[in-house]
Amino acid sequence: MLEYNSIPFSESTSSIEVSSSTEVATGGFNDEQAQIVPVEKNKTISVSNSPVSVFDVAAYILNKLGPISTIKLQKLVYYCQAWSLVWDEEPLFSERIEAWINGPVVRELFAFHRGVFQIDSIPIGIIGHLSKKQTETIDAVIDFYGKKTGQELVEISHLEEPWKLARKGLARDERGETEISLESMAEYYTSISVR
Repeated sequence: MLEYNSIPFSESTSSIEVSSSTEVATGGFNDEQAQIVPVEKNKTISVSNSPVSVFDVAAYILNKLGPISTIKLQKLVYYCQAWSLVWDEEPLFSERIEAWINGPVVRELFAFHRGVFQIDSIPIGIIGHLSKKQTETIDAVIDFYGKKTGQELVEISHLEEPWKLARKGLARDERGETEISLESMAEYYTSISVR
């Protein structure tokens, strides 16, 4: 298991040194660029300084809220992506979101926190990558969804069309990894948006 406090990383650096063998998720503009990278003890990996990644968004959320459950973090990054599509008319981050049993999940973020129930930091996330407009969107999502529990957010996401469309044909307890499309998110959340 990854020990978050053992990874020295700051917003001004573009690499991290890992103190024990682990896997680190890296992201890119598309699925071919996103991958899980095994990292050996005392090795350094480079982290892209742009574009914004799900790790940057997650780090910002944790900086604002403090320790939260990983299931809540997953749902909050989902809602940040959804509302960015509506309010900013562009994706917030490039990693894809999949329709898992417990709601929307970003696989790369899950690989990072796998086996951890509560999380308080994302050392590879760089808050400085986020623009003022992006932080305003994230803040609005936190203001609306941030007081809800992880389970409440799961239940809300299960009632919404993007997750239901991506899960079409699957039993409620059946594993799936279908992408929740940006198009379905933009269409649905635009339709419920108060103008």
